Amino acid sequence: MNGAQALIRTLVASGVDTCFMNPGTSEMHFVAALDDVPEMHGVLALYEGVATGAADGYSRIAGRPAAALLHLGPGLGNGLANLHNARRGNVPVVNIVGDHATYHAQYDAPLQSDIAAIASSLEGWVRESTDASSVASDAAEAVAAASGNPGKVATLILPADTCWSEAGGPVGAAARSAPAAVSQQSVAEAAEALRSSGRAALLVGGTACTQDALALAGDICAGTDSSLLAETFPARLERGAGRVEPQRLGYLAEFAQAQLDGLEHLVLVEARSPVSFFAYPDKASDLVPDGCTVHVLSVPGEDSTAALDALAAELGVDRGVAPRQVAQRPDRPTGALDAQSMAAAVGALLPEGAIVADEGNTSGLFVAGATAGAPPHDWLCLPGGAIGFGMPVATGAAVAGRDRKVLNLESDGSAMYTFQALWTQVREGLDVTTVILNNSSYAVLEMELNRVGASADGKLAREMLDLSGPDLDFVSLARGMGVEQATRATDAGEFTEQLEAALASEGPAVVEAVVPPLL
Repeated sequence: MNGAQALIRTLVASGVDTCFMNPGTSEMHFVAALDDVPEMHGVLALYEGVATGAADGYSRIAGRPAAALLHLGPGLGNGLANLHNARRGNVPVVNIVGDHATYHAQYDAPLQSDIAAIASSLEGWVRESTDASSVASDAAEAVAAASGNPGKVATLILPADTCWSEAGGPVGAAARSAPAAVSQQSVAEAAEALRSSGRAALLVGGTACTQDALALAGDICAGTDSSLLAETFPARLERGAGRVEPQRLGYLAEFAQAQLDGLEHLVLVEARSPVSFFAYPDKASDLVPDGCTVHVLSVPGEDSTAALDALAAELGVDRGVAPRQVAQRPDRPTGALDAQSMAAAVGALLPEGAIVADEGNTSGLFVAGATAGAPPHDWLCLPGGAIGFGMPVATGAAVAGRDRKVLNLESDGSAMYTFQALWTQVREGLDVTTVILNNSSYAVLEMELNRVGASADGKLAREMLDLSGPDLDFVSLARGMGVEQATRATDAGEFTEQLEAALASEGPAVVEAVVPPLL
């Protein structure tokens, strides 16, 4: 048994049975070993950013890591943006990067690079296997590291000769860390803050965005007359009719400040203290109001659900009293197609159990509100802010949730970062409906041009944010990737009919929604 075979068998034994990949020469023994270990599902991507984003999406839904196989340092570089998103969301990913054979590195071949230095920017676990006998144990430790608390990106650097050389065989799964318990002091301090007469709020993130945790958080807020907030872009938020719905912090600093205004106590539950996404002249970076004290109940890696349960007990609040989202849907829209009517159509049609990968950006501003009362579903956001995540994450989520409909809301600019994901969806027969929100612009940057105080009147500057001339034809692009069901809608009735047909079908579908810029 060679090192590649031992590696893959160890991954499978450790619970990693799906690998999204864009391999090269140094990974050929890994590819060849797939036929020897059919339990490993290899999924080909046409670009490394699709592979890494798909591994992220798979892990969010499966609750366990997928692997991504990349080619040397440049391949890792191409996949880095979506690994950054996984890092910020504490999503477990086993990142396998092929390298030159150990004895070849001295010759400084054209693709030689410092892979460990690139991988270290992800602030996870990094190791290079030095010989074939260590590959299996290194792989088991990589899975354990990725699956720890909190989840992280674990990068295993794999020289080619460790794959083709004789190895001792696979090993079993390595021990994994359990979530840490929060201190009684953290619970007591949070309870004291919530008992005070001042206005208070819980801000949840990470695993506290699951319904078990949200139900407890909702009971606490109901019992203490506090507000329940969520991070702007949680990795996975369970929401919909009958569920507890937190109010997500606004993306714009001014909106978030308005939500936080007047608070005297802010209790963090696996969430970071809120800051502005960017610096702006004469505007605050720290969004916590003056006079507000921040308390930490739990941090990533701690058991937030148990912490909330302990907090509820400390406060003596009633259980099961949190307000639940009422089941309601918008009417099917007619007339002009814009951000609001598009959102109404999604809210009217979203199926139960759907997984929504949301990269709608400015044109998707109203969708969260329009779908709040839809049947229960999962919402996947962009915790790291690096665009080009939506289509790959939807792809990986569909592999993990084969029995669920995946809806990808995708803005036109970010769609072009990782559009190749559609090809993988067709190849794998994945049940993903992609809505391309085509406003022919980088609309969010048009807004930012004004907010950062830059001149907004220059013709050349405007051209850098304009996606027309030539216009992007997403129907033709999708069909070129093999998506047979690809349509374009220019009014609300047309869009509603096309979206309904796409959601009713099986397999990949694309609906291009031509909408005016919101801003």
